[in-house]
Amino acid sequence: MEQELRTKNTLSTFWNKLLGKNITFREIIFIILALSCLSTLVSPAMALLLGFCVAQFVGHPYLHLNNKIVHLLLQASVVGLGFGMNVESAWMAGKSGFIFALASILATLSLGIILGYFLKVEKKTSYLITTGTAICGGSAIAAISPVIKAKEHQASISLGVIFILNAVALFVFPSIGHAFDLSQTQFGLWCAIAIHDTSSVIGAANKYGNQALEVATTVKLARALWIIPLAIVSLYLFKSDKSKIKFPYFIALFILAMIANSYFTLIHQITPYLVNVSKVGMTLSLFLIGCGLSINKLKRIGIRPMLQGVILWCTISAMALAAIIAMV
Repeated sequence: MEQELRTKNTLSTFWNKLLGKNITFREIIFIILALSCLSTLVSPAMALLLGFCVAQFVGHPYLHLNNKIVHLLLQASVVGLGFGMNVESAWMAGKSGFIFALASILATLSLGIILGYFLKVEKKTSYLITTGTAICGGSAIAAISPVIKAKEHQASISLGVIFILNAVALFVFPSIGHAFDLSQTQFGLWCAIAIHDTSSVIGAANKYGNQALEVATTVKLARALWIIPLAIVSLYLFKSDKSKIKFPYFIALFILAMIANSYFTLIHQITPYLVNVSKVGMTLSLFLIGCGLSINKLKRIGIRPMLQGVILWCTISAMALAAIIAMV
């Protein structure tokens, strides 16, 4: 109750400030940069970089609301992208990516646990970094943390590792894709398997092409469903019988959006607008994610968890790229 009241008061203060009352210079800068991300001039990678600069030099004036806003905005944007996809082509993309997804998840989990053991990373932190790399980054960590009863600092360290590598992938992956002359399908598959978070997957794939975006989004969301069996396994491994498992309901809404776009032609007049708004929402999500990556937060990660995350990510990315080039 107290949390809800505090959030309501904060939102009330925010709107009052938007009307010109007691607004600070830091808030003005933040609002201007956030609004700039709504234009097509700011790419997803640039939005992430702008957010990171805000975190270092200006400071996020609404940091305590950031995680909730990113969570909701990201899910709404993913659902909106479903209105630009066809069920049949999405099914083919998801089916072709199933074997890659399953093999990479099993390989990542095995290698991550081994790396964490040899690098002497704290057990739950190591497990969260591994699951975040294996499935869908921050979403997996958020889902698995309460299941294994992870402490706040363990989840924070894991999220820090994942978000740093996401930022690198957003800039690096399109260049690597062009260097290896990957097709749209190949790049979409590689993004969905090798990049952690859905936001960075969509950002990188969107830069590469529309077909890559469709393949990457479909395969990534199908991959995210593995959170459920992984959470059940985690209950057993960490003996957390009373923990609750959260189902990613936004994936069901994404599927409904695809069905609507595929079989209800009446909505085709508005679907391009929904897709464009969703892409803008994804760009804004990356800006807000960058705003939460302060240097102080990154310093708390430590060398061993970061080393585990980097080795695991580079190994799985290289293996996935080699497999996709050879088989697709």
